[in-house]
Amino acid sequence: MKQLSILIVILISAATVSAQSIVGKWKSIDDETGKPKSVVEIFEKNGKVYGKIIKLFRDPSEDQDPVCDKCEDDRKDKKIIGMEIIRDMEKDGSEWEDGTIMDPKKGTVYDCKLWLEGGNLKVRGYVLFIYRTQTWLPYKE
Repeated sequence: MKQLSILIVILISAATVSAQSIVGKWKSIDDETGKPKSVVEIFEKNGKVYGKIIKLFRDPSEDQDPVCDKCEDDRKDKKIIGMEIIRDMEKDGSEWEDGTIMDPKKGTVYDCKLWLEGGNLKVRGYVLFIYRTQTWLPYKE
């Protein structure tokens, strides 16, 4: 009976972990300053995951509704608020990969990997073997 109870707890825990989703709103944190940068809404479309900026955390002296003047693709000179910065992520086990993430501050597009860890979203942008990983926090208004 004790073994059955342990098995049930393990199965419930596994189901809870697999039921977690990256879809929702996430507060991005600058890994260099530790300050909040933006709120990114992650959504699913045609079996892939995308993310767009819905809010920026800016100093009063900064432009509150900037455009991406350094972007070189279809996002060039478009407003950053509402901009799709994560594109074409495909689920592979417990991770989302094979898509891209764009840094609107630099206009650079990176390969991307996303995964959940401890209720937070890990976001990795990389080129070959060079990468940076940020931890994004769940966002509630």
